[in-house]
Amino acid sequence: MQVSVETTSQIERRITIQVPAAEIDEAVSARLKDTAKNVRLNGFRQGRVPMAVVRQRYGQDARNEVVGEVMRERYVRAITDEGLNPAGFPKIEPSINESGKDLEFVAVMEIYPEIELASIEGTDVERPVVTVSDADVDEMIDTLRKQNAGWEEVEAAAADGDQVTIDFQGYIGDEPFEGGSAEGHSLVIGSNSFIPGFEAQLIGAKAGEEKTINVTFPEDYQAEHLAGKEATFKVTVHKVSSQKLPEVDAEFIERFGVEGGDQEKFRAEIKKNMTREASQAIDNRVKQQVLDALKKVNEIPVPSALVQQETDGMKRQAAQQFGLGEDFDVSQLPNELFEEQAKGRVQVGLLLAEVIKANELDADDDAIKAKVAELAEQYQDPDEVVSYYMGNEQLKTQVKSAILEEKAVAKLLEQTNIKDVEMSYQQALAAAQQQAEQDEGAEEGEQASA
Repeated sequence: MQVSVETTSQIERRITIQVPAAEIDEAVSARLKDTAKNVRLNGFRQGRVPMAVVRQRYGQDARNEVVGEVMRERYVRAITDEGLNPAGFPKIEPSINESGKDLEFVAVMEIYPEIELASIEGTDVERPVVTVSDADVDEMIDTLRKQNAGWEEVEAAAADGDQVTIDFQGYIGDEPFEGGSAEGHSLVIGSNSFIPGFEAQLIGAKAGEEKTINVTFPEDYQAEHLAGKEATFKVTVHKVSSQKLPEVDAEFIERFGVEGGDQEKFRAEIKKNMTREASQAIDNRVKQQVLDALKKVNEIPVPSALVQQETDGMKRQAAQQFGLGEDFDVSQLPNELFEEQAKGRVQVGLLLAEVIKANELDADDDAIKAKVAELAEQYQDPDEVVSYYMGNEQLKTQVKSAILEEKAVAKLLEQTNIKDVEMSYQQALAAAQQQAEQDEGAEEGEQASA
């Protein structure tokens, strides 16, 4: 076997492999002899069909089978001998495949990039410092009350935050437009769930009244035939309801799993959850700064096969999140929506893998179990969660990957200048959200300019 390797890019290799004709012909002959033992043809006993007849009938099929097997086997041998680390499957094509001639085929493949990690030494990283206060707990309890609030019909005029039940019909000029009408529609004033300007004009309305509301559809409205147009809505108000917040009593507290409805235990549980949430937000914000710095100083080529794998995974995740069903064909989702973010994820994954390798990081079963126990605290039966995870190798692998990522980020963090910044609970969560939106926007910008 002769092998030549051509470097066509940083991460692409073109391998040409030649196999002597004698090897192929010998393997084809052996295959035909095996075939001949079971051939049944009129006029011949089983196993007595002349080899010339067998070769005439089955020779091409036998050659195709042998060539396919030889190409796969020699490709594996070639990349092993050449020390190549393929990323994804190769494109293999025979260039010479004729009886009596040496078999020659070409394999075009992507390989994992060779990475020499550049240091992020001296990078400034802001680390929020958050203390959950009693006022934060009070605010969270108010939020929980609003989430569990009911609606009570009132005779008063509608105010901001009230819910109105309405019929409406929309017009462009004198003509009704499609999708512009509803009956018995419930709308919370101030929820910004309707066309800008619509909800504010319902303030002061009472049950039984009819109103005419004038609005202008936004220029970027999703229905292009309505974008930027002026519209009039004829509205009938059937009911006005005010939000009725539940009392923070034992019944309310027990809804959140606090036995006996104890106020102090309830507040302590809320504070613990908020502290954990703030800690996660802090970790994510710090990690993102570290990973951004790592990517900035380590621009590496990314194999398209890995990007496609990540893109496909993101498509499946999106389909699940939006409830599109198991039968939904994710190929209907455009690659362009996910590719740039997928490329960034693959780049980070390759760089972190190199950090893990360079620092010989690992996570044994004890570390995995400790991490699972930490995650299980959020559930009602932590022991059951731990048993489930530790009995599932796939889940254990996922947890191990998360631990190794944390360790890698911690190693990188040692190279940075950490500046602690005092923040409130709300500021920390808002900062984490803003960071996520900026990163998403940056990826969209890179995609648009590509």
